Amino acid sequence: MSEIKVNSIRSLNGANGPEISGTVEMNSTGAMALPRGNTAYRGGRGRGVYGGGGNPAVTTRLNTIEYVTIATLGNGSNFGDLSVDRNGLSAVASITRGVFCAGEGPAASPAKVNTIDYITIPSTGNAFDFGDMASSIDSFNKTSQGSCSDSVRGLFAGAYNPYTSVISKITIAQTGNATDFGNLSSKRGILSGCASPTRGVFGGGYEPSPIANVNTIEYVTIATMGDALNFGDLTTKRSSGGALSNAIRGVWGGAYSPLIDYITIASLGDSIDFGDISVNRGHAQGTASPTRGIFMGGRNTPSPTLSLNTIDYITIMTIGNATDFGDLTEAKHAGSACSDSHGGLG
Repeated sequence: MSEIKVNSIRSLNGANGPEISGTVEMNSTGAMALPRGNTAYRGGRGRGVYGGGGNPAVTTRLNTIEYVTIATLGNGSNFGDLSVDRNGLSAVASITRGVFCAGEGPAASPAKVNTIDYITIPSTGNAFDFGDMASSIDSFNKTSQGSCSDSVRGLFAGAYNPYTSVISKITIAQTGNATDFGNLSSKRGILSGCASPTRGVFGGGYEPSPIANVNTIEYVTIATMGDALNFGDLTTKRSSGGALSNAIRGVWGGAYSPLIDYITIASLGDSIDFGDISVNRGHAQGTASPTRGIFMGGRNTPSPTLSLNTIDYITIMTIGNATDFGDLTEAKHAGSACSDSHGGLG
């Protein structure tokens, strides 16, 4: 095979057709092979997906999945259902597949679950079985993990009650059980994660001893198994928030504080103030396209029994306050969100 460098190749099916940038290979017949390495492939969709969650006002946990088109302001639309009603789950995604992992099950019997489901992001429909959190991993029935991914591997870090420091991994394109990746520096849960195409970053969380929120930021190289390393500190100690990224910048918000702050993922150091979220809330979930980040849902403060359907957005490379995007189909918090164009995909 020979290879060529391209800035982009867009399909002839219209302006929203698939786009490829980076290195592509041509086979002996002149047909283009799939891109390899840390290339950016975006199917022109920019779809953000939110799954599961809870609403204590109606004492229920949810199995619903809904989606938005990140580039277009508006309300969420029905996508399908998860296999199990649950909140406190985590999500990762490739350019085509979203994966929802673990969580806490139906309110009638709120046990932790080890279920992993997947969806095909461009195609609405119900989730399918992917595998389980492996029983060999500490606290394999997990809730409130931090998660991130590149185009190949998804990572899930920590857990809440019981707490763990374990980081586990999946190969997003291959169904199967999660396996061990490494460890965080301490046991904690309710943390948030985001990624560039090479680096995964986990920020904040809640530690059991002493019981407290933390401002710790740690990172891993997604393709290389091992323990997380110190990155820096968030501007405040926090848990129960969301994180999002493009390939350059990681952003945290929605952690029972109006604050949004950011890091440059390639450069170790403390986070910097970005602006304020539109509604002060916790348990908001974040995801992104290369230009726009969205925070979805959440639970109100100072009335923690009130879930919200709020969606707001930021322009990731432009510091400023979040702005109204639209509404979810129902009020919910502590679900999880992913997209087919987040920062880990280039």
